[in-house]
Amino acid sequence: MAQATAVDAAEKLDFKRILPIFVIVLVDLLGLTIIIPLLPLYATAFGADAFTVGLMQAAYPLMQLVGGPLLGSLSDRYGRKPVLIASQIGTFAGFILLGFANALPLVFLSRIIDGLTGGNIVVAQAAITDSTTEKTRTQGLGLIGAAFGLGFTLGPAIAGIALVASDNDYHVPAFLAAGFSLVSILLTTFWYHETLPAERRGPKGEARPTGNVISSIGRALRNPLIGGLLVLMFMQQFVFGGFESLLALFSLARLGMNASGNALLFLFVGVILVLVQGKFIGQWSRRYGERRLIYAGLGLLAAGLLVTAVTPPQPVPWYSRAEMLRELDQSRAAGTRVLEEVRVPLPDDTNPGWLGFAWIMAAMIPTTIGAAVLSPSINSLITKRINAAHIGGTLGVSASLVSAANAITPVIGGAVFQFMGSSAPFLLGAGLMALLLVAALRHIRPGPEESLANG
Repeated sequence: MAQATAVDAAEKLDFKRILPIFVIVLVDLLGLTIIIPLLPLYATAFGADAFTVGLMQAAYPLMQLVGGPLLGSLSDRYGRKPVLIASQIGTFAGFILLGFANALPLVFLSRIIDGLTGGNIVVAQAAITDSTTEKTRTQGLGLIGAAFGLGFTLGPAIAGIALVASDNDYHVPAFLAAGFSLVSILLTTFWYHETLPAERRGPKGEARPTGNVISSIGRALRNPLIGGLLVLMFMQQFVFGGFESLLALFSLARLGMNASGNALLFLFVGVILVLVQGKFIGQWSRRYGERRLIYAGLGLLAAGLLVTAVTPPQPVPWYSRAEMLRELDQSRAAGTRVLEEVRVPLPDDTNPGWLGFAWIMAAMIPTTIGAAVLSPSINSLITKRINAAHIGGTLGVSASLVSAANAITPVIGGAVFQFMGSSAPFLLGAGLMALLLVAALRHIRPGPEESLANG
């Protein structure tokens, strides 16, 4: 009986131990998601054109590409807590600088600082790994995704309230984001307990974080147990990141959905992310294993992108071309020229209806579920196939590849959207996911972790 109880405990996630990490990540992400929707307007207020805005948006993930492995390796050597606090202080400084910015170079500098220290999500993932068992790791890492879903649901809403209350003063949300960052620092300092004791840390002379990101990535990719998984992490984020960055433009061009309509669409996506990564993924991983979840995620994402690409071009019932043009004119008056530069074609309003809206909402279900299971399942499988002393550094490489994908995909996806049509990025993404599924079925085979689980 005692042995059965111990087995049951090993298969259940210890939420009490995970809760501080989840709350800290959520509060930290609220600061980030408050700022993200405002950055293009913030930059154009200082005279930036569309190309410069794109460079600014790329600065954050490019700096994460550098900061992720460095922070992860440091946390393997010195513990999660001190590295987490130091990185959060950097994020806080970035938001404060953004709030006081009076010129475009300061906006860029704030994003560079925040990007370098924003790799602290790697440290949080490593802390989750420290606090879970083989059976509960995917569910634990899924909670990080659930925090992202909650953050991207609540952050823009908080930003909207702040702008209304401040008469559209862009500095106010920046200081509000800094406030959330300060709260995360306090939570980490006084609530979070170190999850990596000294006896489990890597030797001080081993794997020194030299900042050579390319070498770190190269070594990880050459590892036969995890190299394919890391490539898969990059490719799935390349496709899904393009989907995220182009969804609003696609729904505008195909369905005439304005900012409010797209807010509803993203809210729906956020709710699915929270449900899958906060509730269901743990059950699924224990029942089917990470490898099968990866196969399922690739198939669902491919199917969802294909269905999205063929969304019927019927404007939503509340669409008015004249009202949409007026709204875009007001946006340009507020300083943004992004949509004007992209020249998004607007549908006419002669045949409105519910078909297109219902179609795209249905397409979000397989697309979001597929994406929601992929990232935590891949990372969980990676942690089970490497030495425990290198978990933080390897998750840092994984996060760097995600950051690289996030920096590249808006540029490539936008070009495909503009020159090949609104459906083309999603059709190409669906095809790429299908090819990756075939490759995964052939090359991501059962590993030592499944033998241990069966034993």
